[in-house]
Amino acid sequence: METEGEQLCEAARNGDVAKAKALIESGADVSFFDSDGLTPLMHAAKLGHTDLVKALLEAGAPWNALSPSNQSAGDFAMGSGHQEAYEALLNAGIQAELILGSIARKTKKNGDFEGDYLEDRVTFSEDKLMDSDSKAVMMAWEKPLMEAHAKAVCSGGGNVLNVGFGMGLVDTAIQQYGPATHTIIEAHPEVYARMLRTGWDKKDNVKIIFGRWQDVLSKLESYDGIFFDTYGEYYEDLREFHQHLPKLLKPGGIYSFFNGLCGGNAFFHVVYCQLVSLELENLGYSTQLIPLPVKDCLGEEIWRGVSQKYWQLDTYYLPVCQSIEESE
Repeated sequence: METEGEQLCEAARNGDVAKAKALIESGADVSFFDSDGLTPLMHAAKLGHTDLVKALLEAGAPWNALSPSNQSAGDFAMGSGHQEAYEALLNAGIQAELILGSIARKTKKNGDFEGDYLEDRVTFSEDKLMDSDSKAVMMAWEKPLMEAHAKAVCSGGGNVLNVGFGMGLVDTAIQQYGPATHTIIEAHPEVYARMLRTGWDKKDNVKIIFGRWQDVLSKLESYDGIFFDTYGEYYEDLREFHQHLPKLLKPGGIYSFFNGLCGGNAFFHVVYCQLVSLELENLGYSTQLIPLPVKDCLGEEIWRGVSQKYWQLDTYYLPVCQSIEESE
């Protein structure tokens, strides 16, 4: 005999809203996974049953549950071309993240995840910077992306700020544009020491500020271009940095950040692109997301020796942000 969860999955596949609602009212588990590892919401999304998708979401079905193949209901709707179901799930995801921040907001160890990274040993090689857990802090495949970020934030010339040096890919690209001043914030002691060894402190227009950006805000001025790319921080930290943009970014200035938000799942990535755009809009900034194909940069050999693939999508969306008045 079928359980209520299995019956709910069947109703979802059939698009039977009335039966699904009756099952939900009788206590059927909306987060039930069937023998294929799919939830009722995934079945409804996959087949484009938008009314059922909405009913399940209203009943508390988790929009961000993942199947064994690492796909969410939104991925299924997107892959099957069911636009209405996809948009319902996208809106549900954005609303949930605005309220709860359940994907990218992690519990920080002892309240300070970044502190763990800053005390960690890092290793440099020709094509990557790694932490002690063999997780990549930065990799050479990002070079074309960093060059595009540099071009964006240097488009107005003047004074440029970069938060997070890493392998120096974006800073090397920024230097090619000859900004009047080039301020770099770096918090990791080994990365900072390497910057000094390789002569970054000797460049005429470069000013290095050692420390966490949260601790050195008083040393900062206002800039024509700003790039933000820190390791060991979460969306909450990016959101906190954005609160300082009105003071840090000059009128007409360009802001960009490394858009690695949920880089392992296409639908979650779209949710976060939309979320960050909304939050920046509330601060008075418009965000243009420029698609850059990266599939050809990411063969399996790239990840050899790396414990976790932090990017698994075919397209990178490069954010270019400026004040709404200036962009109109």
